[in-house]
Amino acid sequence: MACCAWRKNVFRSCLNTAGGSRMELSAETKRDMFWTMLLARRLDERAWALHRQGRIAFHISGIGHEAAQVGAAFALKRGYDWVAPYYRDLALMVALGYTPRDFVLALMGKREDVTSGGRQMPSHWSLRRANLLTHSAPVATQAVHAAGIALAMKMRKDDKVVLTTIGEGSTSQGEWYEAVNWAAVHHLPVVFIVENNQYAISVPTDRQMAVNSAADKACGLGLPGVKVDGNDLFQTYAAVSEAVDRARSGGGPGVIETRIYRITPHSSDDDDRTYRTREEVEENKRDDGLLRTRSALEREGG
Repeated sequence: MACCAWRKNVFRSCLNTAGGSRMELSAETKRDMFWTMLLARRLDERAWALHRQGRIAFHISGIGHEAAQVGAAFALKRGYDWVAPYYRDLALMVALGYTPRDFVLALMGKREDVTSGGRQMPSHWSLRRANLLTHSAPVATQAVHAAGIALAMKMRKDDKVVLTTIGEGSTSQGEWYEAVNWAAVHHLPVVFIVENNQYAISVPTDRQMAVNSAADKACGLGLPGVKVDGNDLFQTYAAVSEAVDRARSGGGPGVIETRIYRITPHSSDDDDRTYRTREEVEENKRDDGLLRTRSALEREGG
């Protein structure tokens, strides 16, 4: 018997693997999603170039995360729902209205930076016009903030949802467990996304957790966990849409793990050659969500 099968108002099992439903997306929306992914990729690549030129001090890349992030963003009522992101969420930010100019101003610490007026490190996001919280450097703290906002929404009887993202390594932090447990106990309208890129800096997933998936961790806390192929834009969109709709209608929180691969080093200060091979990276590049989305749209004539 599945460990959470006793719950009547959640998934039949605490752990499911989502299918590839496209949720009736129009051709125009699919193209918009792909364009958003491509823009985020080009901005990310430009940031690496600026760092190599000595024009910026630091960069955290999201290359390889684009399909998972854009799929999640398009499942929200953007500008209405709330988002508590983590530092690798450039594509999510772009999907929520963060412009190329916003990004470059933050990279260079300019006064006009909408994130913090140039006072925060790059990738410490914030976007007031999109209901997007200021990101804090200590990992997993955004999960607690998301649970608190969701509690306020429930008390106010709002129909808004909070989405918060995190890396799989940060699910080892106490704040993540506290937030997920609090959300489950109080049946809060919050969706926890775990972007599992298979490395917490240099630590592989099998040394980070004893279970097969971060979604498994939801079982012991009494809420549904779903595992998706994060390189499949439309599968991610379908899974997050279902979780968001359930949370909005009073069905409570959920955890979704998007399994992806971090193609670049952890940050501009990391040398990933010390803990993984070039062959491994090249093999995973062939499964890049950007390439897969382009191929899917070409097959559809989009």
